[in-house]
Amino acid sequence: MLKQNKQISLDFSKYSDLYSIVIKEDNFWKQLNDMIDFSFVYDELKGKY
Repeated sequence: MLKQNKQISLDFSKYSDLYSIVIKEDNFWKQLNDMIDFSFVYDELKGKY
């Protein structure tokens, strides 16, 4: 499923903003995360945490 603009965001830590600073834009995993909508995972796990 391709990512749409309705992506939810979760703040896991006060250091979450460092992700965009430390991980380069050409990183494969960052590009994959930006292209694919993983919100279904959050929906599945929402009741578990």
